[in-house]
Amino acid sequence: MTKVVLVSAVALVDPDGRVLLAQRPEGKSMAGLWEFPGGKVEEGETPEHALIRELKEELGIDTWQSCLAPLTFASHAYEKFHLLMPVFVCRKWQGTPQPKEGQTLKWVRVADMRDYPMPPADIPLVAMMRDML
Repeated sequence: MTKVVLVSAVALVDPDGRVLLAQRPEGKSMAGLWEFPGGKVEEGETPEHALIRELKEELGIDTWQSCLAPLTFASHAYEKFHLLMPVFVCRKWQGTPQPKEGQTLKWVRVADMRDYPMPPADIPLVAMMRDML
């Protein structure tokens, strides 16, 4: 039986309509690929609470559940697990995103996201964001 891994991700949208992408650091699986910030949902957490925690840990910013709007989800079969990833949009947070875990951060226009190599689960999200953001 395939293990299902639940990961929560966010499209942080700045006032100029750009979305924050994070480049996976060396030493992590899929290093060098660009992704939407987020992380694994821990036992007993909701996807929203996981995202609030991950944004604090990874980027040093605070947001609230009321600021997370469900956008879509990804469902992708990797070799060793199946990824289920709810994706939220967030336009309001406190603080300035900083790379706390060795990742590179970049604000990108949705139309330019195709220029950034992404993990297979993230690629279909780009077209959806182009239509919805």
